[in-house]
Amino acid sequence: MRWTHAAGRGLLVLAVVLAGCVSSGARADGGGGRGPLTLATAGDLTGYLGPLLAGWNRAHPAERVTLVELPDSADETHAQMTTDLRGGDRGRFDVLNIDVNWTSEFAAAGWIRPLPPTRFPLKTFLPPVVDTATYEGRLYAVPYVTNAGLLLYRRDVLDKEGVPPPRTWADLEHDARTIAPKYGLDGYAGQFLPYEGLTVNAAEAVYSAGGSILGDEGTRVTVNSDAAREGIGFLARGVREGWIPKAALTYKEEESKQAFQDGHLLFLRNWPYAYAVASAKGSKVAGKIGAVTLPGPHGPGTSVLGGSNLAVNTHARHPDSAARLIAYLTSEAVQRQVLTRGALPPVRAALYQDPDLIRRFPYLPTLRTAVLTAAPRPKSPRYDQVSLVVQAVVHDALTGRQTPAAAVRRLARELDAVASR
Repeated sequence: MRWTHAAGRGLLVLAVVLAGCVSSGARADGGGGRGPLTLATAGDLTGYLGPLLAGWNRAHPAERVTLVELPDSADETHAQMTTDLRGGDRGRFDVLNIDVNWTSEFAAAGWIRPLPPTRFPLKTFLPPVVDTATYEGRLYAVPYVTNAGLLLYRRDVLDKEGVPPPRTWADLEHDARTIAPKYGLDGYAGQFLPYEGLTVNAAEAVYSAGGSILGDEGTRVTVNSDAAREGIGFLARGVREGWIPKAALTYKEEESKQAFQDGHLLFLRNWPYAYAVASAKGSKVAGKIGAVTLPGPHGPGTSVLGGSNLAVNTHARHPDSAARLIAYLTSEAVQRQVLTRGALPPVRAALYQDPDLIRRFPYLPTLRTAVLTAAPRPKSPRYDQVSLVVQAVVHDALTGRQTPAAAVRRLARELDAVASR
C-alpha cells in the first residue's frame, strides 16, 4: 500500500500541530533535550512503520528518527533489547516498542523512565490497555497498539454444514474432529512451538477455564487449580486425538497464519493481523473466512491482552523529543494509519466505532469485545523467566511427556521458585 497525497498532507499537518502542543507541555521526567532518536521495534511484518516515521521526519528534520528493526520473534527481540539495556550508559535505543508484558520487567530493572500521565491522552484509549503500561502505580510507557486473540474460521465450510462458529470448547472440538476431515482440512491450531506464543495460548486456556497463573505482581503463584488442569488438558487432548495437528507444535504466528491462509485449517487462534492478511487478494481463503471471540468451556473464553507499548530508555539522549514522538504515534490520525496500513489494532477507542473502518475491517466490533474482556499475561518483574517455565512445561504436556495434572503441579513448583528469588 502507498501513501495518498491527502494522507501525507494530513499527517504533516498533524505533526506540526503536535509539535506546538507538545512543546508547550512539561518535559518527560529526567530532563529535556531535543534531537535525533532511534526507535527499536520487532520486525515490521507489514512495512507500515517506515512511512509513519517519514511523516514525522519531514516535519521534524532536527529530530529525525532512525528505525531499528529487530527480529520478528518476541523472544529474540526481548533478548536483543535487554542485552543493549544491560550495557549501561545510553545504548543504541532511545524509544523502545516493547511487548506489553515487558513493561513491569523493564521498569523494575530501571531501564525505562517514568512518564507524566498528563502528557498523553490516556482517557481516549481502550481502558484495559492503560494498565499494561503501568508498574507499581506509575506510568512507564504509553500504549501504542493493542491486541486480542480471535478464532478465525472457514465461513464457507461452516455455511455448507449449516452450523454456526463455535461458542464453546465442545463445539470447537466436535467441529474440528468431524467437519474438518470431510473437507480435507486439519481441525484447529494455535501457536504451540515453545516460545512466547505458547505462553499466550496456555494462559488463554487457563483464563478461559476460570483460572490464573500468578497474582500480586508476580509474588503469588495461583496456577495449581482445576481450571489450569482443564485448560491445559483441553489443548493436550487435541494433540493426542489429532484434531490439533502435530505440525501445530512447530507453529509461531506466521507459520500458523500461513497454514490457514493456504487452506489447510478449519479453525485458527491468531491475532487480527492474520485475518487481514488471509483476506487479502491472492490468499486462497480470501472472502471465505470469519472471526469470533475465543470460545471457552461453557461460553465465551478469555483472550490474553497483546500489543505493545512505547517506552523511553532511561539514558535516552533526547527525552523531550522521545515524548513528542510518542505523542505523535499515539495521536488519532496516526493510530488510524496503524490500522489501515499495518493491520494492527489501535489503542484509540473511537476508531472501533468508525463506520468506514468497520466496513473495511469487519472484525473490529468483535475485536473490541475481545480487548475489553481480555486479561493481561501474569505481571512479574521476572516475566522472561515465568514465560520460559510456562513454555517448557506446557510443551511437555502437549507432546505427551507429562499428563496435564502432573504438568500443572510442576508448573506451580517451578513458578514458585521464580517468584521467591
